[in-house]
Amino acid sequence: MNILIVGGNGFLGRELARQASATGHAVTATFTTRAGDIPRVRWLPMDLRRSDEIARALRETRSDVVINAAYRKADWATTADGPTRLAMAASRYGSRLVHVSSDAVFSGADVHYDESADPDPITPYGAAKAAAETAIRLFAPAAVIARTSLIIGDGDSVHEALVHDLATGRRNGVLFTDAIRCPIHVTDLAGALLELSASDHAGVGHVAGSDALSRHELGLLIAARDGLDATLLPAGRLADTDSPGPLDVRLDSTRTQRLLHTTLRGAREFLRRER
Repeated sequence: MNILIVGGNGFLGRELARQASATGHAVTATFTTRAGDIPRVRWLPMDLRRSDEIARALRETRSDVVINAAYRKADWATTADGPTRLAMAASRYGSRLVHVSSDAVFSGADVHYDESADPDPITPYGAAKAAAETAIRLFAPAAVIARTSLIIGDGDSVHEALVHDLATGRRNGVLFTDAIRCPIHVTDLAGALLELSASDHAGVGHVAGSDALSRHELGLLIAARDGLDATLLPAGRLADTDSPGPLDVRLDSTRTQRLLHTTLRGAREFLRRER
């Protein structure tokens, strides 16, 4: 396939570009400030806040598939309006759209959410993600909307960096014992997204890990894998803070997993320490 990866220099975007190019796809990746250095990947500047740049990128690449892995939590223009512009352009130029959404579209009131669940966000970021989903369903009905959860890697994700900083005293804070998610490894997520790109599946899919863990439980697993002193990881409760946000949100990926060869592993498996 000829694939355009929007947000190619982000954590997920880099893994998508790496896997896609390694398996023989023609890959173009976009960036906003600095091009990446992944072999065999073409880099294009593109800002989701600018319709002209989106149109130029799709016109130049004539991509079969556009995968949107870009976001800025505090920026409605990028997280909500940007995917709307991208969906309109993808429809205009005949590209299939795969959009990465988030479990942040849910409040946590129902705890367990499958693909049929309607968004009920309680944070600005969740509202932006939900708005993007609505627009994509209207402007690109054949698109895939892939909701995911905390993305973990082999030491290079945001959450892993936080755990290391807390365990070594470089940062203050706590890991919440009541904020529960279904973490996924970045390689599994990227592999699943590329599979969905090549399929004829349309609509919402859930692409999250099979284990539901609190952020503190996840931190303990990361500490064990990386040889950190887990007793130094401070615990707290999100419910005891003034920070808004859902508590227990568990994405049920059973239906989407049936479509995939990629196994959506749980964190207890992919963070298991090799002996």
